[in-house]
Amino acid sequence: MPRVQLALNVTDIDTAVDFYTKLFGTPPAKRRPGYANFAIDEPALKLVLIENAAAAGTMNHLGIEVSSTAEVEAATRRLSDEGLDTAPESGACCYAMQEKVWVNDPDGAPWEVYTVIADADAPIDNAPDRCADGTCAPAPLNAEISGCC
Repeated sequence: MPRVQLALNVTDIDTAVDFYTKLFGTPPAKRRPGYANFAIDEPALKLVLIENAAAAGTMNHLGIEVSSTAEVEAATRRLSDEGLDTAPESGACCYAMQEKVWVNDPDGAPWEVYTVIADADAPIDNAPDRCADGTCAPAPLNAEISGCC
């Protein structure tokens, strides 16, 4: 089931997790140091919280979670065919192996279409973990992003 992803920078991850648990009536699906994500069924939403005091209260990025790499590849072709600049990415991000493609909206807001291949409790060997360097979207698309999906 595709669902929209909203990634927010927050000042304090514990306070934010407590608030969003109450707001949506469900605990996080994944919790790591400085990071949490909620897989919310109603409304269909993937909410990602990234502890980043310098950018607190701002959007980190938006995304659409899909269920397969084939869907990511189809989205990449469709977006490219529509004339959008795309940046495919494979590897570790946010404690998971992912396949994704990035695009920016006209005002520079970064969007990803992604699928999670495998979950992890720690950065995955032999794959650069985008969370570790404080960035998420590839630099050519948006060098101002901090945090990770």
